Amino acid sequence: MKKIFILFITGIITFSCSDFLQETNPNRIELPNYFQTEMDAERAVNAIYLAIRSNNAMGEGSWQFTEDRSDNVGTLDAQSNAGVQFEFTNFTLVSTNPNLRNHWNALFTAITRSNFVLDNIDNARFANEENREMLRAEALFLRAYVYLHAVRKWGDLPLITKYFVTIEDVTANTFREKKELVYAQIVSDLTDALKSTGLPNHQPASGKGRASKAAINAVLGETYLTMAATLTENRAQNLAQAKKYLEDAYNMRTFGDLKDIPYEDVFDVAQKNTNPEIIFQIRYIQGDQNHSSGIARSTQPANTNINSLFNSTGTGTYVNLSLIKEYEVSDLRKAFSVQPQPTDPDGSGQWHISKFRDASAGAGVLGRGGNDYILKRYADVILMLAEVHMLLGEDTQAIAYLDMVRERAGLPGYAAMQSNADYTAKYPTLKLAILHERRLELALENHRWFDLLRFLNLAELTAHYHSIDMSDYGGLADPKNFGPKDIYYPIPFDEEKLDPVRMYQNPGYEAIN
Repeated sequence: MKKIFILFITGIITFSCSDFLQETNPNRIELPNYFQTEMDAERAVNAIYLAIRSNNAMGEGSWQFTEDRSDNVGTLDAQSNAGVQFEFTNFTLVSTNPNLRNHWNALFTAITRSNFVLDNIDNARFANEENREMLRAEALFLRAYVYLHAVRKWGDLPLITKYFVTIEDVTANTFREKKELVYAQIVSDLTDALKSTGLPNHQPASGKGRASKAAINAVLGETYLTMAATLTENRAQNLAQAKKYLEDAYNMRTFGDLKDIPYEDVFDVAQKNTNPEIIFQIRYIQGDQNHSSGIARSTQPANTNINSLFNSTGTGTYVNLSLIKEYEVSDLRKAFSVQPQPTDPDGSGQWHISKFRDASAGAGVLGRGGNDYILKRYADVILMLAEVHMLLGEDTQAIAYLDMVRERAGLPGYAAMQSNADYTAKYPTLKLAILHERRLELALENHRWFDLLRFLNLAELTAHYHSIDMSDYGGLADPKNFGPKDIYYPIPFDEEKLDPVRMYQNPGYEAIN
């Protein structure tokens, strides 16, 4: 039975919208027969987690879809296989980019697996109905979280909430729905997931990497905050809801003050099951050939062993100088998060990522690390609370939350910095001060691109990218290529060609297909 399950989950459910059009697989189990026991349902939910773990989805190697798009990191190689990744950094992305296509596929694989669970979980026998509702809530949460990533990257999307088994159903439902309806579905899924009596506020060590009520509240808050910033209607209502759910998430914390949790402890492999700041993470297994983390070894350049015992021969992961220059002098996060290249120790040139480390004997010289990839943590929630209070005109409360993060980083509070001419020149408004803090606190954690889209309108974002010197942006990529079309990604070419009318291309990409 276990072998058949693996064939079914990996061979049948792994497809995007256009990939529904397949011949019948001889290993397929008919749906009424698959969901028989609670174990079957749990395995199907585990398959959703496995889908988001992919580096083409939200795993630790998914930077090119967010960080490469931001001003934090870049790809130095514009040639050969690296050229398709370079398009993200250089704002020359085209709809035929294979990495873009893989990302689309991976996200819709997770959505499809969620739909498979939600449509069929009632067919399984459960001794305890609370467990059924818990698994249902996990599937709802994961579908919503994936859609939140997708809608911010593509805008209007196919809104798939059923598991389709016929070509006719697939064809009828393969069309882009307006982004407002996608956001409404995200909110509906998350609020339904919160109703589960089985989900804990926080997962115990044995359940780390699974959904929790704190995670759902945090993502709901982020969703409403995004809606307030990017949709034209119901801004006041969306801000009020963002405040509510972010406060609910914050009030579920199991620690006192953020300053009591050292920054480096959040990323300590030995504390990944116990650190109270982590809300939701993707799990990796130290030492395992197939399921270990490679983030420490892949970000480490030759002739260093800060990140890993692996003897790297590469250059690590390049960090843009624009990020390096934004760190304040006494910021404790800088030395932990980034390091100058060994060949350039004075820090005037290239820097690499040192934030993700596992140089333990357990990871060994092959660098099979135990790092979990953190998707949600409390510093993020705290800074979103600062943001929502600022947008509501409640500056005192906003500053109080902002200062929680600055205090842990060893920095003076916002009020004290108003007498610092350099700080006030760079961040003349509270909004820009919060954006600055988010960049440094959450650097290299796949937040920066979404933050830029939320904090800055098109004119401001264009001015921001056009003001960056190429030498601070990787040297080869040109941030001045940024334009109105780059708010969204192009719809992958083979998705659009299925139905050019209903799978219409995003503006600005039509001429380069």
